[in-house]
Amino acid sequence: MLDQPSLRDTHITTERPPFECIALLLQGGGALGAYQAGVYQALAEANLHPDWVAGISIGAINAALIAGNPPEQRVDKLRAFWETVTQNPLGMPSIPALAATDERTHFLINQTQVLGTLLFGAPGFFKPRLFTPLLFPFSNTETLSFCDVGALTSTLERLVDFDRINAGETRFSVGATNVKTGNFVYFDNETVKIRPAHVVASGSLPPGFPATEIDGEFYWDGGLVSNTPLQWVVDARPRKDTLAFQIDLWSARGELPHDLAHMNLRQTEIRYSSRTRAGTDQFRKVQGLIKATAKLLAKLPEALRQSPEAQLLAHEASEKVYSIIQMIYRKKKYEGNSMDHEFSRQTMEDHWAAGYADAVHTLRHPEVLQRPKSQDGVFTFDLGMQGRPQELHPTQTAPIPATTP
Repeated sequence: MLDQPSLRDTHITTERPPFECIALLLQGGGALGAYQAGVYQALAEANLHPDWVAGISIGAINAALIAGNPPEQRVDKLRAFWETVTQNPLGMPSIPALAATDERTHFLINQTQVLGTLLFGAPGFFKPRLFTPLLFPFSNTETLSFCDVGALTSTLERLVDFDRINAGETRFSVGATNVKTGNFVYFDNETVKIRPAHVVASGSLPPGFPATEIDGEFYWDGGLVSNTPLQWVVDARPRKDTLAFQIDLWSARGELPHDLAHMNLRQTEIRYSSRTRAGTDQFRKVQGLIKATAKLLAKLPEALRQSPEAQLLAHEASEKVYSIIQMIYRKKKYEGNSMDHEFSRQTMEDHWAAGYADAVHTLRHPEVLQRPKSQDGVFTFDLGMQGRPQELHPTQTAPIPATTP
């Protein structure tokens, strides 16, 4: 592990915020997932350990590394995973992309590294198949893909304590898509004994990766249906006052593309962003109705409250509050349309540092950790909308103000 000074060096601690549940929601996005690891490092240094971790695809892998280890080991395990998968497959040093004198040169270096991933894969994660399914179109379900992900299971078994996940100390959920029914499924440790296959299934994106078999059913990447686990968490029963950190890797907002490569990237961004801002806005409207219903029911006469209609409404009524804190990765200008499978060490460090910086800047806003006071009981904070100060690298120390609820 790299020697990294941390926010703990400043002796700043944060009291647990006044919420029943702290949730960490991790979107899918391949190599961009190192951004989520950087966010988690800052959260851990601020003593903000999640009670519930939910993820899709690469977010499911990061979620397993977090929930499957004790708090004091989680950042180290995340680092171990990301350093493993960003080793050069040929044992050669990484191209010094930071030495590029201009964006065009940096872009060319970046694309060269993408080509290396396509040719040789990512150690401990996946590798290209010797025989492409284009030449053997009638392969069985387990091999119908361009890459073999067998190494990922071994990596997960080495870095994740699945007994800890199944003990339920931290709630754990990963989403996948049933290939036959097309239905979205969550594997949750409150109802399912979690195995490495559940994590692999969540990231089985075709045609790169094969479907994953679990108990006779086959699953693809959950991002095919929804790449963001927000809805699963806010729909949970019984409801709890929740502080949710939603860490997205794709932005729904972007520029008008001017060539085919950027058109493909923009399409990917729109598809996998899963309209998270719109989903958050819709949840806020629904939550306003839920809180209004609870207040109205409290004012009804007892006889009317016992009516079937009132009982139906009471089942959904709630006074619980939700804070949704969103951080979205901002792509660099030199990153091309294959940025989600650019597994070089330097780019991983850049993504990690960006996540760390965004989390630090977010936590500098004291309102982020306070209970919502709005009528609908929902507070949303979007760093992209609030604006970002100058970036901070995780090798720098910077204080996060202690927040008193």
